[in-house]
Amino acid sequence: MAIRDRFKKVWNAFRYNEAIQDDYGYFSAGSGPSYGGKPDRVQMSFFNERSIISSIYNRISIDVAGVGIRHVKLDEFGRYVEDIDSFLNRSLTLEPNLDQSPRAFRQDIALTLFDKGCAAIVPVDTGNNPITNERFEIYTLRVGEVVTWYPKHVRVSLYNQEKGIRQEIILEKRMVAIVENPLYAVMNEPNSTLQRLIYKLGLLDAIDEQSGSGKLDLIIQLPYVIKSEARRQQAEQRREDIEFQLKGSRYGIAYTDGSEKITQLNRPAENNLLAQVEFLTGMLYDQLGITNEIMSGTADEKTMINYFNRTIEPIADAVVEAMQRSFLGPLGAANRERIRFFRDPFKLVPVSEIAEIADKFTRNEILTSNEIRGFMGIAPYPDPKADQLMNPNMPQPETPVALALGKESQNGS
Repeated sequence: MAIRDRFKKVWNAFRYNEAIQDDYGYFSAGSGPSYGGKPDRVQMSFFNERSIISSIYNRISIDVAGVGIRHVKLDEFGRYVEDIDSFLNRSLTLEPNLDQSPRAFRQDIALTLFDKGCAAIVPVDTGNNPITNERFEIYTLRVGEVVTWYPKHVRVSLYNQEKGIRQEIILEKRMVAIVENPLYAVMNEPNSTLQRLIYKLGLLDAIDEQSGSGKLDLIIQLPYVIKSEARRQQAEQRREDIEFQLKGSRYGIAYTDGSEKITQLNRPAENNLLAQVEFLTGMLYDQLGITNEIMSGTADEKTMINYFNRTIEPIADAVVEAMQRSFLGPLGAANRERIRFFRDPFKLVPVSEIAEIADKFTRNEILTSNEIRGFMGIAPYPDPKADQLMNPNMPQPETPVALALGKESQNGS
């Protein structure tokens, strides 16, 4: 398509929303601000950011971002054939938008899912108007938060790179890939394990702040009964006197009368909050399919495979299914187009086992030698045999060229 024709058909989600702002009462904010930090970055909720929950979010989102997503073509049996050279595939593998790389874009999806429970993947710039066209080319993608739900529309909080601010725009549900967190019951429900852990951590932080505030929490038992106003004033004066001594002393030392008794409350007082936090943390790890070894990076291969199958795969599958439904639709499915995620199978394999695995894959004609070299980051070998599926340990049938050369040599002799 010519560049002029492409710009004539280009569609932008924000300009479309400005055209319908009177119908939905949308208020447009100003433009041209500047920021010290990255304004489109996902901002965690207050309690998530202060607690260990953010480290769990970050660990799982990094692993989700390590799974590549591509626009592919299938054969009549539903098998992968090739990547499709489309604008959607370029957005998924090269540049989703001006501010993010593909990996940062995928991590943005995961973090929004965990923190909000739902993420909206919005095609901001498209080749055709998605309101009037069933199929449209996608040039840029952004991750937003669903603010309000309508029967056929959603209000999405989305970063506008042209104005440099976040805006709330209203879009049709069918053109937005709405991804729901598969672990919503564990992470986002009001009484879920993770929310209970967040609440307990908030209480523990509040108690720690009180303990570290400098208060002594003393009870002074005076040698007389405080019932009259004069005795009450005398006791108040005695309390202020001890406060003045502690405040003015270099080492915080005060003296009392031999008949006075002092009881300190906050030092010996204990609670079981820490035990409850440890219990809920272990329960959350079990429900999310993660372990302490995964968080510390010391997990073995079997543990990591179980973690990817129970935790990462459902999240990645939910993302690609939402994109498939909204971006390709029935027309793309009829053309055998799919959005698939791919994980490097050799990422968890130790170096000592790569040679044995490579030998099995080439002997059973599953991968070629150059494909194995590509997984290892080695340049392909120029020999044509390195691109053929063949068992190097078995005698190969002679090619027609070799047979012809053999006949010529026999006739010549």
